[in-house]
Amino acid sequence: MTAKKRFIAGAVCPRCAAMDTLKAWEQNGIRYRECVDCDFFEQLPLEQQQGVEELETRVNKPAPAEPADELQTVRILDPGTITRH
Repeated sequence: MTAKKRFIAGAVCPRCAAMDTLKAWEQNGIRYRECVDCDFFEQLPLEQQQGVEELETRVNKPAPAEPADELQTVRILDPGTITRH
């Protein structure tokens, strides 16, 4: 059975710097990455990855929190009360 290869969205190839060309898969306890544009290929045993932190991206970064104490007043206007000069 062959492992399902998936593209890594937003990833940049370390060799050719092309974006969205890396695909990754795991097989027999080893993680693989390769670029479809150049000859970049990398393998890394899964047990070594436990100490490696995931890089922060726009996808996994938490959204900035809105200040709870900042209030904005909203005024609702009735179209029947507006006078034109």
